[in-house]
Amino acid sequence: MKKVDIFTDGACKGNPGPGGWGVLLRMGEHEKEMSGGEPDTTNNRMEMTAAIKALGALIEPCEVTLHTDSKYVIDGITKWVHGWKKKGWINSSKQPVRNADLWHDLIEASGRHKVEWQWVRGHSGHVENERVDKLASDAAKAAA
Repeated sequence: MKKVDIFTDGACKGNPGPGGWGVLLRMGEHEKEMSGGEPDTTNNRMEMTAAIKALGALIEPCEVTLHTDSKYVIDGITKWVHGWKKKGWINSSKQPVRNADLWHDLIEASGRHKVEWQWVRGHSGHVENERVDKLASDAAKAAA
């Protein structure tokens, strides 16, 4: 199984507001950058979209280390989704789970791969995180 490092970030100019996502895929010496934006979204949706787009770009099942500065994405996919599934996508406040559409997409996108979710501190000089942050910010500006 191929090993891939993925670095993702989301950005929003206003929350909600114009947003963008950025991705860096790395397999050995090979790298690919991707980004995109939406005119009206939230930061959490852009963080999730980055992970979904990155995992979806992999043609075959891979061993993935996905690096993100989003605790929301990591806690959601590794902890919260299990309870949400059991409770019919209702959260602890008895409300429908926010971003359920993207949680379903993320579950599906990650299901094909062996994913290790790795948290990185944002805006702390982490080279790849800074790189995807710029991709996401630039995409958010373009979406505005």
